[in-house]
Amino acid sequence: MKKFLAVAGSLMLAASVLMTGCGGGGGGDKKAADTNKEWKPTKDVKVIIAYKAGSGTDTGARLLLNNAKPYVGQTMVIENKPGADGKIGWTELTKAKPDGYTIGFINLPTYTTLAIQPNAPFNDQSIVPICNHLTETGVVVVKKDAKWKTLKELVADAQAKPGELKASTNGVKASNHTAAQLLAQSAKFQYKAVPYGGTADQLLALRQGEVDFSCAKVADIAKLINGDKAELRVLGLFAEKRDPQLKDVPTLGELGYYNKWYGSARALVAPKGTPENIIKFYETAMKKTMDDPKVKEAHQKAGMATDYKDSKALGALIKEQMDFCKNVVTKLYDK
Repeated sequence: MKKFLAVAGSLMLAASVLMTGCGGGGGGDKKAADTNKEWKPTKDVKVIIAYKAGSGTDTGARLLLNNAKPYVGQTMVIENKPGADGKIGWTELTKAKPDGYTIGFINLPTYTTLAIQPNAPFNDQSIVPICNHLTETGVVVVKKDAKWKTLKELVADAQAKPGELKASTNGVKASNHTAAQLLAQSAKFQYKAVPYGGTADQLLALRQGEVDFSCAKVADIAKLINGDKAELRVLGLFAEKRDPQLKDVPTLGELGYYNKWYGSARALVAPKGTPENIIKFYETAMKKTMDDPKVKEAHQKAGMATDYKDSKALGALIKEQMDFCKNVVTKLYDK
């Protein structure tokens, strides 16, 4: 009898192992199957913006997400988490549950600049790329009534008064600080960088006369340079050729300064571990949203142009920006 029970037990165990190996209810196989089947959200989706309301990132994100419901099926709820040059919002984003109900925007190269710092709370592996939204070119701006009419005049004054001119930035080593460094080091002058909580605050400081100049992105200053109530003047463009919308503004390279493109990419990402089917859903939904003629028109009216890149292309861009931060940005602040 004991021998019979032992044989029976062995047969049951073997059958159990065989069923598990063939997908007969094994947990691992069920999880794999879940990640392969189609996914879509069944409740509101939280989207973290690491900058305050009214910033360039926030403005662009709202133009996109407020029109995304027909393609997402649910409301995209923006949560602004400003502070520490973006670190507060991005730390929360990277630590969120990877279930598709929390995604967020990153700004490049600011995200990658922070990611390579010692003891950073996140890195390039803490996120999964979804798609790129905007690619914005950098500009040098002053107040509309500033005494400098050209970038050459600003540089000459800065060279004559080493360290006296002040530039507002969107945070220490953030994207616009890096732009100011690229300008200053290529034009061989010293200045004082004054960090603010983000681009909106940075440009407000310039408009109020707290600083002498700033570096920002085209979309950030679009509403501040046109019309009778224009408050700012653009002196230079971080590009290899002129922008048709700013045809009278020279590139820095034309003037003998930094001669490569520099700006910011604003992209949607998810926390590490987010399944591929969720990433694919948002990648497709955002592509449809950006292709919507009404969405394109809304961006154009705001001085923005969408620049969709899928998850693979965005992943390559993040890697490229990591290399840029390691090999170029770090050297700007070592001097």
